[in-house]
Amino acid sequence: MKPSAAIISLVLFLSGVTAQAATAASPEEEKIEDSLFAGGGNMDLNITSTAFEEGGMIPRKYTCDGADVSPPLAWTGVPEGAKTIALISDDPDAPMGTWVHWVLFNLPATEKALPEAVPPDKELKHGAKQGRNDFRRIGYGGPCPPGGTHRYFFKLYALDAVLNLPAGATKAELLKAMEGHILAQGQLMGKYRR
Repeated sequence: MKPSAAIISLVLFLSGVTAQAATAASPEEEKIEDSLFAGGGNMDLNITSTAFEEGGMIPRKYTCDGADVSPPLAWTGVPEGAKTIALISDDPDAPMGTWVHWVLFNLPATEKALPEAVPPDKELKHGAKQGRNDFRRIGYGGPCPPGGTHRYFFKLYALDAVLNLPAGATKAELLKAMEGHILAQGQLMGKYRR
């Protein structure tokens, strides 16, 4: 007898919750991130996407229900003295705590955008490195909420240093490495509902 679609869906859902419980950001990590946004650098980077507006719905293409590719992002306001850009994308509405969707760092500060569908490579052609998300993969993992409407933040940081981190670093490792190096920051928030 074949298992029903409902049973398979339930098993997949429960597996996702278990994985979240194991890897979701700790309160300590969230406190570090909050302090970075509260006091580290000015909130003067302006981030936009041609795929969605601030507070708007993220198209299915950029989620686990679609092609699951990263959306195009562009920014302005990188200050003089910035050497690199870092990006963290996460979902604070996940059931077991903040869920990390993307970690990217050491993008040269001269870059002003990321194209759609950044490949899931540890190191990108311009030298940027990608970290491990909470799906336990390198690169971008799109919105995939178990239910309801969730918010997805794309947080950008202009840094005065090239970070000494290996590809595959976690959000927590990136946050710690960025301490004292943030010149400017900004964020773009989109929503997704299944």
